Amino acid sequence: MEGREALLYVTDDRETAQSLRSQGEAVVVYLHPGNREEDFSAFLFAVEDPEDLEAEYVERVYRRLKGMPWNILETERCLIRETTPEDVEDFYRIYSHPSITKYMEGLYPEVEAEKAYVREYIEKVYTFFGFGIWTVVEKAGGAVIGRAGFSYREGFQEPELGFIIGVPWQRQGYAEEVCRGILDYGRRALEFTRVQALVEPGNTASLKLCGKLGFFKEETLCLKGKEYCRLIVPFQAG
Repeated sequence: MEGREALLYVTDDRETAQSLRSQGEAVVVYLHPGNREEDFSAFLFAVEDPEDLEAEYVERVYRRLKGMPWNILETERCLIRETTPEDVEDFYRIYSHPSITKYMEGLYPEVEAEKAYVREYIEKVYTFFGFGIWTVVEKAGGAVIGRAGFSYREGFQEPELGFIIGVPWQRQGYAEEVCRGILDYGRRALEFTRVQALVEPGNTASLKLCGKLGFFKEETLCLKGKEYCRLIVPFQAG
């Protein structure tokens, strides 16, 4: 991150932090015993040892404060990154195929409502958890080809894998490639020990893929009137 436009400011003074932020700058608060009583609640990021900040952390904080998506990981053919409101138009094209919404919820009827949802998701899910459902981009042409990532479902302890690949890119191994990369990221970077997937019994393609990924059936359950196979993949330590 070189150049004037890529500066991340670190300050221990609230007035300075507020002034920089009002100018559109990316600001991290430096907390120490001398300023513990000051109110920095309006700032997203605070650190106690600024000299020990790692380059990846600095870049991700800068991108979050500037409204830029985090690049999560790359596979051989795909980039998995955080979703942006600009992705929504591509999502509507992907979800327009009836087979996509057969086993999952569709998007909001209005484009602007979906974009508003994405903005809220960035603020409340990505920022709080550091993960979520991400956008899948084909590296060769830059096309948005799907979505995949982790979420938490109410009533369950394990994070849940979710994925969707648009019809034009199906049957080419993208789903398996992307999901393997995401599961490995969950094990290494997020330190998950188990991940679940909830798949309807009729969704044979997803059941087959989950089998390839190492999931086993834990139980059959009913949620909101629908039957699901609850699948689990455990991660070995190390």
